[in-house]
Amino acid sequence: MTDDQRLHSSDLPELFRVADAASLEGQRLSIRGTRLRLVLAVAAAVLAAVSLEIGDGWDLPALIVAVIFLGTLVLEIWLLGRRPERDWYDGRALAESVKTLSWRYAVAATPFSASLSDEQAERHYVSAAEKLIDDAPATSVIVTAPLGVTDAMRALRHTGLTTRRDLYLKNRIGDQLTWYSTKARFNADRARRWRLALILIEALGVIAASLRASGVVDVDLPGILAALLGAGTAWLAVRQYDAQSRAYAFAAKDLGTIHNGLRTIDSETEWAVHAADAEEAISREHTMWRASRGAYGG
Repeated sequence: MTDDQRLHSSDLPELFRVADAASLEGQRLSIRGTRLRLVLAVAAAVLAAVSLEIGDGWDLPALIVAVIFLGTLVLEIWLLGRRPERDWYDGRALAESVKTLSWRYAVAATPFSASLSDEQAERHYVSAAEKLIDDAPATSVIVTAPLGVTDAMRALRHTGLTTRRDLYLKNRIGDQLTWYSTKARFNADRARRWRLALILIEALGVIAASLRASGVVDVDLPGILAALLGAGTAWLAVRQYDAQSRAYAFAAKDLGTIHNGLRTIDSETEWAVHAADAEEAISREHTMWRASRGAYGG
């Protein structure tokens, strides 16, 4: 194993990829479902503001609004039954737990210290992975392959402490630090953009309401803008850009401190303890994210 190698997703056990795929699919469905509900709500408000009679006095926009509400009802019932957010949160929790367990094994961190034989370490790994599966919601993740360590994990474990330490700092702590930093900036930027958009809608609402009150316009523009404002506020609450930006920034700072503390360790005993502490910190950040989403399974 060279300095450029790392534990890619394909180098982790199948259990990780199954949980990761379930989480990504749940995330996709949850976000799309929420977005569609908000779009339909705004569309209903727009159509409710106009009138166009057809046939024997039927109001076409009102009929379309009825269809929209029916579609929204069906979507809401589907989301309630399917609960894609459950797969998103629970699948991510299992995937991250498997990843941290695999890294602990691969770099000989507690409880997989280098003093253990290969057989002992692998037996302990399988036992810990089985516990993760037992604790995982059965409806979210279906295990499709036997548990066990991969060749890449085993190869990294068999390298010397210096190699394991440098690879871990670069490809685990370094990657996580970059990811959290990037996400912090991304969420801060999105939060700022959405706040500006909401301020613009509010300003337009003042103008629209004034025009409606003075009789300049007959269309219910204030109602449309109110619907847009409500949808934008709801989306901002769902995505939690501000909270996520702060959490990711804090995690990045924490990981930077951990990186500095690990780079000078040259004792297997000390390394096993501190590398395990680093994985605990990474797991803690994810636990805080999951808690902020109000997800605890069930």
